[in-house]
Amino acid sequence: MKTLNRLHNPLLYIKESSFLDVLFKKELKEKETSPFWIMVQKEISDHIHSWRFIVLLALIVFTCFGSLYTSIGNLQEALNNLKDPNHSFAFLKLLTVTDHTLPPFHVFIGFLGPLLGISLGFDAVNSEMNNGSLVRIMAQPIHRDYLINAKFTAAIITISTLFISLSLLFVGSGILITGLTPSPEEFLRILAFTALSILYVSFWLNLSIIFSIKFKQAATSALTSIAVWLFFTIFYQILVNIVAKVLMPSHVSNPLQLESYKRVIMGFMGIVPSQLFSDATTTLLVPSVRSLGSLSMSQMYGALPSALPLRESLIVVWPQLTGLFAATIVCFAISYYLFMRREIRG
Repeated sequence: MKTLNRLHNPLLYIKESSFLDVLFKKELKEKETSPFWIMVQKEISDHIHSWRFIVLLALIVFTCFGSLYTSIGNLQEALNNLKDPNHSFAFLKLLTVTDHTLPPFHVFIGFLGPLLGISLGFDAVNSEMNNGSLVRIMAQPIHRDYLINAKFTAAIITISTLFISLSLLFVGSGILITGLTPSPEEFLRILAFTALSILYVSFWLNLSIIFSIKFKQAATSALTSIAVWLFFTIFYQILVNIVAKVLMPSHVSNPLQLESYKRVIMGFMGIVPSQLFSDATTTLLVPSVRSLGSLSMSQMYGALPSALPLRESLIVVWPQLTGLFAATIVCFAISYYLFMRREIRG
């Protein structure tokens, strides 16, 4: 007890010192009382307590553990395949192995992630406009862009907290159930997949915020956002297949024409957000993927089936990451521009 008291007195003095009070306490107090962060806290509270977020959260968690259960059941068979170039990445197989009864976890995220982003942003502005709270907020001595920035920041914090917690829970459950421990590279690949999922959902969040600013009714913005998601997920691929059949060269064409044909089709698919996310996640979680495009015979000659290091996998998916990030920034810039020029008076 005497030793603890001797340690406690200096710590108490340091805690109450004016130097640390200036450095930490005042900064934290100013941050807590800042209008922007107060609005962010309010938006986060609204998201967490909304039923649509709770339902989607339960659905994502359920699919997460469903895919984990399926992968664990087929893990031993996958590990027994010694010819698999990804044999050394045993823990990553929890995210990719399936028996085709349930798709892998990253496929679920690619399907449910846009719904999560749309649910957080389709009524971000028009609901405030319809109930009259937007006029009262803008009547306060705060900057106008605080509102749109606070809504975007709060949604990003909510999405990031959800996916980081879900990834850590997935890793912890896999360690407890299987006894496998992820290597540092496997853990970094899972973190990269988590960051990519946050970026992918953020794109759909910003797109739905644009529609919430453009349309007065929340139902109209929600239906428009879902229509865009369905178009790129289902109908756009059908249109690309039709175009591919029309542009398909004859069987007697030379290899250069076939190569240009494949590049054109891949260019059409390269503007689909879901395709960019699928290509990037497949490369990050399956290290043996060496290219996302077609390879010529000279490029394939002498290539050994082996896994790529994380750095080279990131180089392969760099165009997909850049495309998703650029699309997210463009959508946010459009929503910011539309909101700053919108008339908000009743």
